[in-house]
This record gives sequence, C-alpha cells and structure tokens, in this order.
Amino acid sequence: MLIGKFTKTETSGFRGVIHTLTLNAEVTFEPITDKTKDQMPDFRLSAGDIEIGAAWKKSSEAGTAYLSVNIDDPSLPAPIQCAMVKTGAEHGYSLVWERRRKAKGNGNSSEF
Repeated sequence: MLIGKFTKTETSGFRGVIHTLTLNAEVTFEPITDKTKDQMPDFRLSAGDIEIGAAWKKSSEAGTAYLSVNIDDPSLPAPIQCAMVKTGAEHGYSLVWERRRKAKGNGNSSEF
C-alpha cells in the first residue's frame, strides 16, 4: 500500500508527504553524516521539528536498493515499518507499507 511520495533533496535526503487515514504529515529524511557504528540509521525522519523515525539503506535479494523505514509516535499503537523505493519518475520515491501476516499453523486461524 502506497502511504507516501517523496523527492530527493539537494542534501541527498528526501522530502515528501506521508498520508494514511490517521497520519498526514510533511516529512523529511535527513542523512546522518556522523555515523559511528554500521547498525546506526542512515537517515533521521522529521515532521517539522519533531523526530518521528529512522531509515537504513538496504538491498533486496535482486540487488535493488531501498530504505527500510521505521516510523514511531506516541499516538500510534505500534511503530510502522515500511520501505522507500525508487519509482519510474526521474526523482520520485514511494513509501510503501504492508501489514504483516500471521504465520500459518499458529492456531489463530481456521483453515478448510
């Protein structure tokens, strides 16, 4: 599910809007240039002056680059985990989210 559209900024970050039924925010991804450990995020996400998440550079099994994004806020029941991917547009990027599915055989669903 598409929840945001972004463009690349002059500072190698991203700027755009996240829009869901409960979230509507202008968001910037600012690169973290002073990383001291590999596991630290590559980007900080901000809505105005408020930090709302982080993103890490990743590659798919096919070698396609994307950002693994974690958005959190006290108003959310749980953090949102999504991915930012390059779109066909020259400078366009999409933020996509998919609900995690429960594993089969966990006793929580009835199967025919």
